[in-house]
Amino acid sequence: MFFRACAALLSAVILFSSPIHAEDRTRITVASPWEIASYDPAVAGFAIQSLEIMENLVNADEKGVLLPGLATDWSVSEDGTSWTFNLREGVKFHDGTPFDAQAAARVLNRAWQQPGVLAKTPIKAIEAGDGDLVFTLERPFAALPAVLTHATTIVPAPSAFDAEGNPVALIGTGPFKVERFTPPQSVDLLRFDGYWGEKPAIESASYLAAGRAETRALLAESGDADMVFNLDPSGFARLESVDSVEVTAVAIPRVVILKVNSGHPFFSDVKARQALSLAINRAGIATAINRFPESAATQLFPPALAGWHDPSLSPLDYDVERAKSLLADLGWTPGDDGILTKDGERFKVLLRTFPDRPELPLMAAALQDQWREVGIELEVSVASYSEIPAGHQDGTLEVALYARNYGLTPDPIGTTIQDFGIGGGDWGAMGWDNAEVANALDDIAMTADQAKRAPNIAKVAKALQDELPLLPITWYQHTAAVSADLEGVVIDPLQRTYGLSKVSWPE
Repeated sequence: MFFRACAALLSAVILFSSPIHAEDRTRITVASPWEIASYDPAVAGFAIQSLEIMENLVNADEKGVLLPGLATDWSVSEDGTSWTFNLREGVKFHDGTPFDAQAAARVLNRAWQQPGVLAKTPIKAIEAGDGDLVFTLERPFAALPAVLTHATTIVPAPSAFDAEGNPVALIGTGPFKVERFTPPQSVDLLRFDGYWGEKPAIESASYLAAGRAETRALLAESGDADMVFNLDPSGFARLESVDSVEVTAVAIPRVVILKVNSGHPFFSDVKARQALSLAINRAGIATAINRFPESAATQLFPPALAGWHDPSLSPLDYDVERAKSLLADLGWTPGDDGILTKDGERFKVLLRTFPDRPELPLMAAALQDQWREVGIELEVSVASYSEIPAGHQDGTLEVALYARNYGLTPDPIGTTIQDFGIGGGDWGAMGWDNAEVANALDDIAMTADQAKRAPNIAKVAKALQDELPLLPITWYQHTAAVSADLEGVVIDPLQRTYGLSKVSWPE
């Protein structure tokens, strides 16, 4: 393990360390933990969108305000069931072919048929018109423009697919085109001089997926990467004293969550999930691991999610004795080693998590200790993040620890309806359905009027607080280290973009 870690660090430093790079003011380098393992927007859309290779019909700024993208404007019929998006003229894909309604319809119909936000949207048809795209809906869905900002709805070129319709290339309309792609580790980008919008100041960029937090911090400290994301607490603290680097932490609508399979016999009773929650010392985790005490989650939706965070909810508590009492009420009794048993079965469960976010394995270890105090034996598996949705789909998942961004679309309904609608979602509820919540989400989706939405949003937030299909641990702080010389940097709290097209070096 040690030698593999050293090899990974060495390769990363070699990749970005050269005298040319140190003096080159026409390019920038970005490092984050996220691999780009696929050409498919359904799998790697988040990274492809962030690097501005492909674009959406609708864009959004860092405050979540919707902006024109590949669509210049949009309108909805009086009954709310037909949306028309007028498409931008004169746009070309990186291969020189024109962007048109047929190309957009083809890829969005594909996205609609795959798991994701469009699959949870009440769409009947997506059809190409004369310079526009028409979405016909089964019922009104006011959040459709916001949903179309999601990473899975980016638009690749027709030539990005093979004859069978499989994604085989990264070809879009964005301000950067791919020069070289070495999946899953790196991408080299060139400015696309045929871009329809404002041209970037930088001529080229490189992206490195550096899974180890220590590697990313070293790349920032040495100047071998100009923008580095997702620092661990120790790296963040060390870089605060480095003059050549500016570090920042932005509160974002992302939450570290413990996903519980509510269909599992151990967790099917709400008292069991309440006990699990009471056994979590969120304040201790937020202080010792995140080093942001204010990040301890008292409810699912964080303050950064305006309109969904409900200050009136009773906060989630830490109460070991109360947790033990609830478990005893369910018939669990301590064995000789302190682990609870019932009907001859030990309370032993497997938690799945992944190392890409460096705090997650540390939190898993903390949860292991905290739950043992109430008699639960927690085994931890740290592997690929893909094991979590796979476990949801095949029903084997017991508990999972991960981070979920409820700002993946500027209107959170796009994510919440995916996670808490009937049937749940890969990154949402599992084995838990609540018809009142599902109906409330449908009602929220039908209108953009916040006053009309508010009672239903409050109903959803309270049900999630009471029934705990997901256990929030901490609210997320998005950390980054940026070269002090780099200008025009905006850390996007929605995490839709690294902002490469807006940054520049001083003259």
